[in-house]
Amino acid sequence: MPDISVVIPLLNEEESLGELHTWIQKVMIAHDFSYEIIFVDDGSHDKSWDVILMLKKKDPQVRGIRFQRNYGKSAALNEAFQACTGKVVITMDADLQDSPDEIPQLYKMIVAEGYDLVSGWKQKRYDPLTKTIPTKLFNWATRKMSGIYLHDFNCGLKAYKLETVKAVEVYGEMHRYIPVLAKWAGYKKIGEKAVQHQSRKYGTTKFGWNRFVNGFLDLLSITFVSRFGRRPMHLFGLLGTLCFFFGFLIAVYLTYEKFVNQVYRMTDRPIFYFGLLFMVIGSQLFLAGFLGELVSRNGADRNRYNIREQF
Repeated sequence: MPDISVVIPLLNEEESLGELHTWIQKVMIAHDFSYEIIFVDDGSHDKSWDVILMLKKKDPQVRGIRFQRNYGKSAALNEAFQACTGKVVITMDADLQDSPDEIPQLYKMIVAEGYDLVSGWKQKRYDPLTKTIPTKLFNWATRKMSGIYLHDFNCGLKAYKLETVKAVEVYGEMHRYIPVLAKWAGYKKIGEKAVQHQSRKYGTTKFGWNRFVNGFLDLLSITFVSRFGRRPMHLFGLLGTLCFFFGFLIAVYLTYEKFVNQVYRMTDRPIFYFGLLFMVIGSQLFLAGFLGELVSRNGADRNRYNIREQF
């Protein structure tokens, strides 16, 4: 078991991989760490995989996973988490904006200070405003909804205990919420470390507004799943019962009006349709709760990816 597994998801980063590998290797040798470096090529169209194969020839500690097509960062991390074996798992981006010099201190926080997860915090960022402003909004909303007070949830530089990454399932765009997933899985000692951030040296950023929108939708999803993922009937059943009961009260009132007060032509009254609507919605919500219970107890594996090569 190596001391450290460094996990690097990437997409079209051929220019930076050699420099990044040399930097990581230098840090590992200087601190006498045993290590493995797992590059996950998420369907690159450039020569990233050729560079990884070349690095493997120079350094036997290099491992590689290559997807047949682009699945996203969450998929890359999930596959790497299943493959890694180090006592401490370090994730970082491949664009040289994360500094490998942070690895020894992150390792110490996990091993010596007992953290389950340590997230990097880019106090001084070198990103354009089109990326920093959405990131600040995203972090604020995530803090409020998750109860985890980190400055930077989306920082690619993080450290984990091995058992922590083995306990979380990362899918969709959930890589932003790994601290939330870890807390949900029972790993609650989550820390933060201010880290160096550098301007991008090669290529262009992969960030887009679609990621911000998807991230917000995933935040709603993870909030729901963390509270009701194992008991959806507690939410849908309650809402369905309330809606149906409200519609039933309207039906009782209309029945009283017809047979006691001799008020006819109920279908001409808007309240009749409101009562019918509430009863139908209540029944549908109740049915959704039952279906949710069946899915949660018999769910299929979400994380099945077509891996083209692996070593």
